[in-house]
Amino acid sequence: METEGLINRVAILGAGRVGTSIARTLIDAGYNVTLAGSGDPENVEMIAAITAPGAAARWAREATADADLVVLALPLHRLPTVDTAMLADRLVIDAMNYWPPVDGTIAAFEDAATGSSVVVREMLQISRLVKTFNHTGYHDLEPDRRPSGHPERLGMAVAGDSPQDVAVVAELIDRIGYDPVALDRLELGWQLQPGNPLFGARPTADDIRAVTSPVFDVA
Repeated sequence: METEGLINRVAILGAGRVGTSIARTLIDAGYNVTLAGSGDPENVEMIAAITAPGAAARWAREATADADLVVLALPLHRLPTVDTAMLADRLVIDAMNYWPPVDGTIAAFEDAATGSSVVVREMLQISRLVKTFNHTGYHDLEPDRRPSGHPERLGMAVAGDSPQDVAVVAELIDRIGYDPVALDRLELGWQLQPGNPLFGARPTADDIRAVTSPVFDVA
């Protein structure tokens, strides 16, 4: 499956630590990145100038308008503020985790036996959702990158229902410096969340394969 070059422009919704660390990583890999926060882009621009140089600050609707890919890096309690219309037909990455101390108790996520991303997909009424970045700490994302073939290269799980969308995101993960391991259902993304062995473990691709199944072939 040919995926190289399908993604160029990436919009990140969320200008906090997770969003800006992903922005820096993508910019370093040559992607065109726009960043949208909860407020005026002028305020986000000041943040981006320090924490994500090279990212363009935009209103969320402007950022997503011509994006090839949208990354959700918001606190989950702010998810209801997202305009679902601007995500229609977009390929979306869910990089979010449910943190009750930050988000408060949200019943839909407390009872999410099939993982928080399934709930996100239902709440936003979108179909093209892929889960990744979740099991890696924002503080590890940049320093842990390694070129392809490096003996110390780590893995990054990518979960989704569409083989094509998962392959596109897997190519991005490879390009930023990780070996992608593609899980073949979005609901398998629960294994990437807090409280599970992969979360924060900095695993290799083989480590991920050892505790997850089944997987797509994204070679």
